[in-house]
Amino acid sequence: MKMRRILSLDGGGIRGLVTCLWLAAVEDALAKAGKPGLLKRFDLVAGSSTGALVACALAIGLGPAQIAALYRDQRHLIFPGIAGRLWSRAGRTLSQGISAPRYDGKGLDKVLKKTFGDTTLGQARVPVLVTSYDTIGREPVLFKSFKPEHADLPMWEVCRASASAPTYFPAHGMTVEGRRRALIDGGLVANNPTACAIAEALRKDARVDNAHDLVVLSVGSGERNRPIDLKSAQEWGALEWAVPIIDVLFDGNTDSVDYIARHLVGDGYFRMQTDLVIGLDDLDDVSSTNIAALEIVARNYLERDDTRRLLVDLAQRL
Repeated sequence: MKMRRILSLDGGGIRGLVTCLWLAAVEDALAKAGKPGLLKRFDLVAGSSTGALVACALAIGLGPAQIAALYRDQRHLIFPGIAGRLWSRAGRTLSQGISAPRYDGKGLDKVLKKTFGDTTLGQARVPVLVTSYDTIGREPVLFKSFKPEHADLPMWEVCRASASAPTYFPAHGMTVEGRRRALIDGGLVANNPTACAIAEALRKDARVDNAHDLVVLSVGSGERNRPIDLKSAQEWGALEWAVPIIDVLFDGNTDSVDYIARHLVGDGYFRMQTDLVIGLDDLDDVSSTNIAALEIVARNYLERDDTRRLLVDLAQRL
């Protein structure tokens, strides 16, 4: 199975909306180049966390605009407001303690089940790779639609496993390859799954001889640049670091993978990413103000001259 053309999608919670808007622009650029159809231009689609949801949605035939609408329409179900959170936490305090996850995950489950229904991972229309991490085995889990052992796994569960960010959602329990797993966010393994996808493409049975033979589109969701000052970094303990460390881990491995991929692939590597204004970088801010601001950030990035050149060059290579 040849995997020369790779699409890789970062995590980022509600900022997956930004990813979808950028993918819509890629789709438009391909159409202008006489190459209509986003999905058929790629041999492998990889996703982590919210990127896993986008990857799998693309793989069942949904377009970027449809997936963007899903984020807009279902955001309050995935990330309930403070009243819903307090009510849920009150009911979970006795069983989970006062440090229970911010959300119970029931809304996310509903959205995923409605989106994917009974579809299994093996029914993906294009090869898909999704990252997660097993806290029981203490090892990464890479779900692959083209791996026989993963073909019958429910697609919604694979997405749920990849999107279970610690402190935000509970771990997702499921049996994979005969072992019971406790699965958490794929961002802890590779918030930017590009390196995982490149490794898969270079397997002996993938018929790609060299990383420079690849064309890779790596799509971010906006990058946090909120500083943690020296005093805080020196003085914070476990309680203060609990939530910020998740974002630090996600951002750190995202940037390191970008560095690796850029040097491995060379001119065939394309990265879509932009800095976020402080206040627009939360994974779970689903306010109308934040959604509108994220859409402005996405549009502003697309209007840049360097982005326009990137899209033209990418469309020619795919």
